[in-house]
Amino acid sequence: MTKYKPVEISKNAFAFCRYGVAVLVWLALIFQVKWLIILAFLILAFSVILKVQKAPMIVFYNFLFSKVIKSKEEILNETAMRFAHATGTILSLICLLFLYFINAYVGWVLVFGFAILKTVSAFGVCPASKLYECMGNDTCCVFAKKYIKTKS
Repeated sequence: MTKYKPVEISKNAFAFCRYGVAVLVWLALIFQVKWLIILAFLILAFSVILKVQKAPMIVFYNFLFSKVIKSKEEILNETAMRFAHATGTILSLICLLFLYFINAYVGWVLVFGFAILKTVSAFGVCPASKLYECMGNDTCCVFAKKYIKTKS
């Protein structure tokens, strides 16, 4: 069973975070600006380290907008969100390694794939979070569970 740790976050702050990172990645791709991928990497990495309540985009939104724009709270699985942020951090790091050290063309192709994943995540279908939650559920991820059990 996966660990479920509920945490309340402003719906608007969470949306700002999801859409903001996706927009950063798309802007990086469209204008071929590598430092925007670095920024996305840092946002995701600090989100892993600080957890979702103190994630940079959440704190930024709360500091600038929460007093003016009221929002309902949303309950998230903190552990699943941390896993999702870690997955995004790793994917953005792979993009950066290709962009700076291996092959920039392949790096931009990877950024395109990363942008698609971030867009899917931004619209509420976070594949990494779903994967994390699925791993502890008896009704899904049968193939992954069998693979992990054979490796253990």
